[in-house]
Amino acid sequence: MTSDQPTNETPCCQQQQRRTFLARLSIALSAVIGVIIALPGIGFVLAPVFRKPKQKWRKVGKLEDFKVGGFVLVQYEDSSSVPWAGITAKEGAWIRRASETEFIAFSINCRHLGCPVRWVDDPRLFMCPCHGGVYYEDGTVAAGPPPEPLQRLNVRINNGQVEIESGPTPLTLTKIT
Repeated sequence: MTSDQPTNETPCCQQQQRRTFLARLSIALSAVIGVIIALPGIGFVLAPVFRKPKQKWRKVGKLEDFKVGGFVLVQYEDSSSVPWAGITAKEGAWIRRASETEFIAFSINCRHLGCPVRWVDDPRLFMCPCHGGVYYEDGTVAAGPPPEPLQRLNVRINNGQVEIESGPTPLTLTKIT
């Protein structure tokens, strides 16, 4: 071994080891900082996938407000909305009192593209004004582009009040091309 070759104890190799250590340390610190910056964004994007949607019973009227056989349009607050949602937190449903103790409720959103449907009493049909979707009074599709029946909502009677189970607005099943 000649004396020209650097050994680990020479200043040149010590400086090289320090540079390698500092380079690895800065890469590790950069990775930690990158994770700290990206983690809230990743959590924001992925949280809705793992969070179970809130379901909550909302009062929509007294029992005597609903006549047997007729549909009534009711409005209630969406349980999954954010505090700053304002007017967009309002949801609607068509409720029919089928008998003295039985209620049927449908979301007002058409299953085609989500437009609000309206009840027409003479033909006893739900009509969607956007693209001509038509539903029978049981919520099944009569005509037009809707791919599925109207979403049926849970209804209950609690202490003389009619309550509807609110949840997130159903998404449309129509593929947009």
